[in-house]
Amino acid sequence: MDNIELKNSDTKLPAPPDRHYDFVVHTFGCKVNTYDTGLIQKNLKQNGFNIASDLKAKNAVHVLNTCAVTSEATKQAVRLIRKIKSKEPLATVVVTGCAAQVDTGAFENLPGADLVVANSHKGMLPHLIDQFFKGDNKQKVFKSNIFKKDDLEEGGGQEQHHTRSFLKIQDGCNSFCSFCIIPYARGKSRSLPISVLVEKINQLHKDGLQEVVLTGVHIGDYEVLEGGVSKKLEDLVEAVLQRTKISRIRLSSLEPIEVSERLLQLYQNDRLCPHFHMSIQSGDTDVLSQMKRQYGEAEVRSSLEAVNERVNSGNVFVGMDVIAGFPSETDEQFENTYKILSETPWTRLHVFPYSERPGTRAAIMPQVTLMKRKERALRLRELSLHRYQTEALKQVGSLKKVLVLNKYSEQVQGLSRDYWNVNLGLSAEEYEGFRNKEVPVKIEEVVLNGDDLYLKARVLEL
Repeated sequence: MDNIELKNSDTKLPAPPDRHYDFVVHTFGCKVNTYDTGLIQKNLKQNGFNIASDLKAKNAVHVLNTCAVTSEATKQAVRLIRKIKSKEPLATVVVTGCAAQVDTGAFENLPGADLVVANSHKGMLPHLIDQFFKGDNKQKVFKSNIFKKDDLEEGGGQEQHHTRSFLKIQDGCNSFCSFCIIPYARGKSRSLPISVLVEKINQLHKDGLQEVVLTGVHIGDYEVLEGGVSKKLEDLVEAVLQRTKISRIRLSSLEPIEVSERLLQLYQNDRLCPHFHMSIQSGDTDVLSQMKRQYGEAEVRSSLEAVNERVNSGNVFVGMDVIAGFPSETDEQFENTYKILSETPWTRLHVFPYSERPGTRAAIMPQVTLMKRKERALRLRELSLHRYQTEALKQVGSLKKVLVLNKYSEQVQGLSRDYWNVNLGLSAEEYEGFRNKEVPVKIEEVVLNGDDLYLKARVLEL
């Protein structure tokens, strides 16, 4: 495996004289990958590549920006590679992202994968693809020690044709939770300077975007030194509120102990969207200890109650990640989590039956049976659906500001500041006049859509 020095990823490469490069990026996983896809698109375009107008474009370069949070995520990427090659044998498949870093072997010997570029070398994608077509690559895999990667690529986040932009403020993780492989896929925690992020947000606003989502692998770890003084997430949020004019700012995942009093005070500014995504994983203190989380039941309860009391008069959307059937979780411990969730304020759960991830400590712990994992996940999902529907009904009659999305849908056309999907009842023709605008609406109805739902609203006079 190569240990090429990673240089400036924005360096212009000479355009190949006899080949026209069309490319498609397939994004797996989290919001950080969405950011990275924007960066991949930018870097390839700057180096003579063209985004394919059709995802089924013949002979295109297919870049898979993979996820590795579960072993199933890697298998999904493998299946897509086989599908692409079966339909387009002459297509070129380039695998990058987290699975390329930690599950390299799954692609190294896979005939359909032409090039494997780990996160350690992701910034070199334009160069490596160009060298591949010139026949100058003497190897298939490019990977080095991710913990030696100190840079955090700038300039991504805005995928083509999106209304909102994800902005990666931080990458990597120092926590090493017992169920998680991500530190090995992304390396140590590192953050971008506040000044760089403020400048980027101002540019996004100038480009016409209405919302930015501050994201990262663990944004609670955000920390930079300015003038010898340590600046944390609250300092960044305060600077964004003071030094930018973008109308909507949203934070991605936080842990209970990261919901500080100062952060809650910043939510008094209505530009900071009243929406929290809480990564709690469990409500039981002993299970959380086995997970190597740095909080327990008391912190879960207090953080949820504080958010509900302090943000937007309780009209705040709180989504939470929960793992069902973590190794060694007893029936009593699960029931305790269920009880805690039944008693605390939140809006919706994202439930994940525990899935063994090779390379993690949890994978070698005593396992809960697959049947129990599924049963516990089902109970949590039923709890979530009931709560989600109950909270949705409370929205009827309320007034909201809704951002009209760039992509028309007969079901969902906008997103409220408090993270409700909203149907504005617009025809395709009417929609054109509202696209990428924030409009005042009145919520009139809750519409069930399978296991999901959305709010139906009437646009008020602008």
